[in-house]
Amino acid sequence: MIDISSAVEAILFAAGDSVPVARLSLVLNTSENEILRVAEELSEKYEKEQRGIRLLRLDNKLQLCSAPEYAPFIIKTLEQRKPPMLSKPALETLAIVAYFQPVTRAYIDQVRGVDSAYTVSVLIERGLIEPCGKLDVPGRPSIFRTTDVFLRTMGISELSQLPKLPDMTNGEGMTKLQNAIDELQNASGGQMSITEITGEGIKE
Repeated sequence: MIDISSAVEAILFAAGDSVPVARLSLVLNTSENEILRVAEELSEKYEKEQRGIRLLRLDNKLQLCSAPEYAPFIIKTLEQRKPPMLSKPALETLAIVAYFQPVTRAYIDQVRGVDSAYTVSVLIERGLIEPCGKLDVPGRPSIFRTTDVFLRTMGISELSQLPKLPDMTNGEGMTKLQNAIDELQNASGGQMSITEITGEGIKE
């Protein structure tokens, strides 16, 4: 009889990307709850033993990744440049999408008060947001949502774990949104730096 835990570990290692829990359940002929139970055990084992890998739950998917504390050594070994950090405008746009998704670019522009076309394209290029359909109105504008990369970057398993956004109806929306952005920065799991930058870097 196959060992479910070892099978999940082997599949995630070979995949190199996130794998839907439903797919694992189907292939291994067991329930999704059992897959999640095994995944939680593996995750706790990796952390307890201070292993070099971590098992992440990204909404309804699972993925193996390197432990964040070893990122500098991995980058140096593989000769990878550290990803450029996101600017404040990009952080604002990302927070708007995260909290109000799915949203159109026009909605983002309205909340920020400036054109966000470039910033949206940067976030799509980074894999943090993605188009997820068209709004059923004249012109059929694209709507956007966050991705698995966003969840992994923030170190959370699902959107419900985001810091609570204060009431946006009393005219202090952007101030409150900025506070939420600060919380997002503090909540980052270290998989990718998302902080305001000065000097060289991405600008709007």
